[in-house]
Amino acid sequence: MIMRLPHPAAIAGILTLSLGIPSVSAMQAPVAAPTPSPYSYADIADLASAAPIALHARIYKAAVLKPEQAPGVAAGHARFYVESDVVSLIRGSGPLAARISYLVDLPLDAKGKPPKLKKKQPVLVFARPVAGTAAGSSNTGSVQLIAPDAQLPWDPATEAQLRAVLTELVKPGAAPAITGIANGFHVPGTLPGEGETQVFLNTSTGEPVSLTILTAADGSRRWAAAFGEIVDGSAAVPARNTLAWYRLACGLPRQLPLNKLAGTAPEDRRKAASDYGVILGALGECTRTRKPPVG
Repeated sequence: MIMRLPHPAAIAGILTLSLGIPSVSAMQAPVAAPTPSPYSYADIADLASAAPIALHARIYKAAVLKPEQAPGVAAGHARFYVESDVVSLIRGSGPLAARISYLVDLPLDAKGKPPKLKKKQPVLVFARPVAGTAAGSSNTGSVQLIAPDAQLPWDPATEAQLRAVLTELVKPGAAPAITGIANGFHVPGTLPGEGETQVFLNTSTGEPVSLTILTAADGSRRWAAAFGEIVDGSAAVPARNTLAWYRLACGLPRQLPLNKLAGTAPEDRRKAASDYGVILGALGECTRTRKPPVG
């Protein structure tokens, strides 16, 4: 008698049920993690906070200018005249031409040659409008970059990061730029070792921003930042890579100026400076990977 063997698919099914081993068809390849942006939060926030226009574009054509046509270009850089087609306007108001032109300074390669800007190469552009010749008019086909290098290679992660920063920037009560230390003080607590330091900051908008550091009798410290008038529960430690974190980590001076602690005893000034250092350490470095050209 001839015995018929089961179909291979049936054997796979039996193994799956009896041994718990998934069949090949049930296995899935691991999903690759999305490629992160090559730029830090601070890189993008620097540009986004200064640019009235931010857009995704594709290069139409680019030409390297001769040295005599590029006064002030930084050493190790070349200046390009670029025309780009707008793909999407990420930030901006008012009319803008479908094709724009601008100048950008880009670093030379390892051989000292200007980089290649290819047609249809995607870029992010951070710019401001150029005033027109007639009063009150503007040239919607020409823009000026907010920095000599304010054209970045486009990628999905960098655009997503840019949009996240812009969303924070336009929220009511958005954290303003820090321009310096206004004043501060330290007062000892009722128990030995206890104390409180408060530091009040100057901002670009005049909105109040303050830092509070509380030291317990056991020496432990906790701190918080308040953006705007302090109300119950409004002060908090800002999460890294948020606008509030960026304003503090990238805007605070590296040392507390003791002359801003008028009327505070010398020992209390030293404690305030130590508390301020704790805040800087908790915030961490304002990491920047973008290196703008320096003349």
